[in-house]
Amino acid sequence: MEFHEKLQQLRKNRHMTQEELADILYVSRTAISKWESGKGYPSIDSLKELSTFFQVSIDDLLSGDVLLSIAEKDHKAKLQQIYAFLSAVLDMSTFMLILLPLYPETVGSHIYSVNLIEYAGVNKHYLLIYWILYVSLIIMGIVKLFLLKYHQEKVLQIVSRLSIVLSIVALILMAIFREAYATVLLVIMLVIKMSMIIRRKT
Repeated sequence: MEFHEKLQQLRKNRHMTQEELADILYVSRTAISKWESGKGYPSIDSLKELSTFFQVSIDDLLSGDVLLSIAEKDHKAKLQQIYAFLSAVLDMSTFMLILLPLYPETVGSHIYSVNLIEYAGVNKHYLLIYWILYVSLIIMGIVKLFLLKYHQEKVLQIVSRLSIVLSIVALILMAIFREAYATVLLVIMLVIKMSMIIRRKT
């Protein structure tokens, strides 16, 4: 007997609807319907809940090969969530480009490093561009966390791509405007961000 047949039988033996089982497992009714129609399998956590609730072993519910496949899929999904979270934190850490003394300020014959708030040694239009780029990246990090929390994977991918584009634009502009320290920091952040995106896809 296949998993979907076993699950359906166990549920019906308890005289439960799909919705009632879904409420107990904290999943949607659609998920239960999908499992019972053989179109998918529950996560490892949901399998544990099913095993406990119906008082059967996980081995009785699934074959070893299917269980291994689910475990690998769960592991990959958790890694992707970790990388997405780290990418969001990295975007939000753009605030360092605002607060750290990375910009040259000439006072008399001396050059001092100041933060973006105190930076007056650049054209006001350029300064506005800096602020727009940095604040946009910080907002993207916050949006990523929100999307991650509500499992909006497709939108998260779009925002992640946009974040990469903004990081590249910021990097190019900092290099053109000869903001050496900011450029180095942006290169490091971009390399880390790109490596996390590559790892998410593998």
